[in-house]
Amino acid sequence: MTAGATSSARASGGEPVSSYTSTSSYTITNARYLSSKVAADLRQLQRLYGAPSDPMIADYLVELTILLLRRHLQSVEYGFRRNDKWILTLAYSVSADGTLVADNRSGGIYASADVSGATFYSYLRYTPSWLNLPQPERDAIKDTIPLKRSAAPEPGAEGGYWVESDRSYASGGVGVVRRTYRPW
Repeated sequence: MTAGATSSARASGGEPVSSYTSTSSYTITNARYLSSKVAADLRQLQRLYGAPSDPMIADYLVELTILLLRRHLQSVEYGFRRNDKWILTLAYSVSADGTLVADNRSGGIYASADVSGATFYSYLRYTPSWLNLPQPERDAIKDTIPLKRSAAPEPGAEGGYWVESDRSYASGGVGVVRRTYRPW
């Protein structure tokens, strides 16, 4: 299942994350740590390109923490698109299978993209385990996330290239590997 969100999708509410843990070794502290690394990258995008807004970063942080904690996030992308094509994006893939990844510093965001006429956008992919949950349980989880996503086609990409595995973040046996799409 996939979903997209634009920067105008914002709901009110505080951080509804509980002390739920999915295993004895991976806790909410680990999920918050990984989410904070992604949020730091988003803040650098904001400084360089003017988006996403602080409230959107806060919403993405809550969404990431909840989905990482419950292990329902396969991947997520944040970036700028024009005509449904990525211009610049940060794509994060989750590895929860014990694969060792380095825990790099956040940052290193490409600083020279022309995002004029582009909009900030996010695209998320859930894990197969998400689809195995009963609909009422999925709805209950979605109700704890301030960001509301809807089904959307995956954006394409043209006029650039992917930089594979340019950063990775790890905590509690779960890794998040970032790759970046940037213009030529």
